[in-house]
Amino acid sequence: MKTSLRQRPFKGKRVLLRVPESGDADEFIALSRSSREFHRGLANPPDDDESFRRYLAKNELNSDRCFLICRLEDEALLGAVNLSQIFYGGFKNAYLGYYLFQQFAGQGFMTEALRLVLRFAFNELALHRVEANIQPHNSDSIALVKRLGFVREGYSRKYLKIGGKWRDHERWAIIREDFRTVTKK
Repeated sequence: MKTSLRQRPFKGKRVLLRVPESGDADEFIALSRSSREFHRGLANPPDDDESFRRYLAKNELNSDRCFLICRLEDEALLGAVNLSQIFYGGFKNAYLGYYLFQQFAGQGFMTEALRLVLRFAFNELALHRVEANIQPHNSDSIALVKRLGFVREGYSRKYLKIGGKWRDHERWAIIREDFRTVTKK
């Protein structure tokens, strides 16, 4: 399956998702560094050669799928979306992580990118459920997952360590049946 992913990106109306490659390092790192303040306390995108190499290696695991979000018209790098800890068997679940670089936020790119990755998760990976864990003060991200049909399932205290601090998160999830309903609207 990995080989076919490398050969074809997922295209939407304004964005495409493609697998990251080593040649993306310089641009990705520069954008991450320029967005540090924007991401502070919310996400830790790779911002040096070693962390970018680890990001690429993660995509080689069966438990992870990492994609770069690119603008369709010029293939400019906008951000990333990742499915991690992919479980099969009776669980069929993955965790969703995503971020845009600061200059591309608030323009609707992420909504389209997440629709593409959810379509991939439910149709190609045959998952039943995708979960997103979001800090309670991140109202833009909460509004985003609500638009896509996610349902708030709970609250996890000190759930994830970001920027050196354990941070509370709300648990949001969408199941395959709900995604089909949302995409038919």
